[in-house]
Amino acid sequence: MIDSTTLRARVHRSIAVVPIIAGLALVLAAAGAGRIAAPPDTTCDGKISGSNPTYISVWFHAGSGPERATMREQVNAFNARKGAVRVRLIVLPQTDYDKQVAAAAANNTLPDLLDFDGPYLYNYAWSGKLKPLDSCISSALRSDLLPSIRQQGTYAGRTWGIGTFDSGMALYVRPSILKSIGARIPTGPSTAWTVDEFTSILHRLQQAGYKHPLDISINFSVPPGVEWNTYGFAPAVWSAGGDLIDRATYRTVEGWLNGPPAVKALTIFQQWEKAGYIDPNKDDAAFDSGRSPISWRGHWVFDEYTKAHPGDVALAPLPNFGKGTATGMGSWQWGITSNATDGDAAWSFLSYLLQPREILRMTNADGAIPARKSAIRLSTQFAVGDPEHLFAEQLEDGVARPRPQTPAYPVLTDAFSRAFAAIVVHGRPVKPTLDAAAARVQRDLRAHRYYPTPAP
Repeated sequence: MIDSTTLRARVHRSIAVVPIIAGLALVLAAAGAGRIAAPPDTTCDGKISGSNPTYISVWFHAGSGPERATMREQVNAFNARKGAVRVRLIVLPQTDYDKQVAAAAANNTLPDLLDFDGPYLYNYAWSGKLKPLDSCISSALRSDLLPSIRQQGTYAGRTWGIGTFDSGMALYVRPSILKSIGARIPTGPSTAWTVDEFTSILHRLQQAGYKHPLDISINFSVPPGVEWNTYGFAPAVWSAGGDLIDRATYRTVEGWLNGPPAVKALTIFQQWEKAGYIDPNKDDAAFDSGRSPISWRGHWVFDEYTKAHPGDVALAPLPNFGKGTATGMGSWQWGITSNATDGDAAWSFLSYLLQPREILRMTNADGAIPARKSAIRLSTQFAVGDPEHLFAEQLEDGVARPRPQTPAYPVLTDAFSRAFAAIVVHGRPVKPTLDAAAARVQRDLRAHRYYPTPAP
């Protein structure tokens, strides 16, 4: 597994502190508000053209050091087979990766195979920058993929992306401390704490001397438009029975982004902040140092936390805000771009990365959850009985949900993220703040004619 400092940096860049490029939708929507013609589903025809080796270009984000090193090892091993395809790998700085992808899309210089943060898939697919992958994916592979991987890669009824790993989120708790105040510890999603029960536990912990018993990484909530706020806290809205957008039509956020469940969920967070339950976490060590016995975080801190408190760390599902526990999902995915001249060549490398042993090679480096059930069964962290099994269980059983699958996602996540920070960090009134966020997203939807799905 990866060292905690490097892994924390990698994931914080991935989903926590990278500002969403709110204009990305506008950059990629080269046809403006018009209807986009989708590339035909002929990505794979079973043939690799030419008798000489076919070279494909592959772009990869510069994640953690171990992640980069693993990708280079995989490319070298693939090329060493001296098959019909060779890979030319280009590793781009992660700090402006999305900007470079947007620029390449605008200039028609995308590579054959591209990796991208999962929620961007819908904008890329809508704007015609990706080719559908359905003709490449065998039924055996599809059935072996985690449901979350299949969900995240789907837009307009077709598969446009596929990942080799997914993310997990839960509550990290100190069993010894919770037992000392007489609190039960949930054993799985069906036994999650109710939000009232959870609030009572926070109150009792505070009375027991833990001034700020809950860490939610609020230190990463303030930069404008950070993805952590949506990834981390949209699940509370889902758990309350709401959503950020009407997923039946994807045409309106009114009554959703600012609806009663969203107001309820964010009001509770604001109340926790006002009560002093949430640790400011300015040193990013609220849980490690022992100040906060509960931490609302992702898979990427598991090693760090278990090293800080050996034998005294457990995973519990996020609180039930009224309609059952929910959690986040989604991570980096691969897609074959519309610039690829030979889809089978690009797929040959992607299918190599999707072999269970290669998936585990990468997840051993970045700590993420393997994308295939067969790989999970071979793992030592996520299989039944393993310490991080809850993460895999949530991804397999539908507790984890994808962020809104819409080309408007860059604007939607930026609006929700800013609203969350305004409400929880700065104490702004909940309903008016969400109303303003909803109005902003609704304007974007109207401006793009509600992002009509690609024409076949």
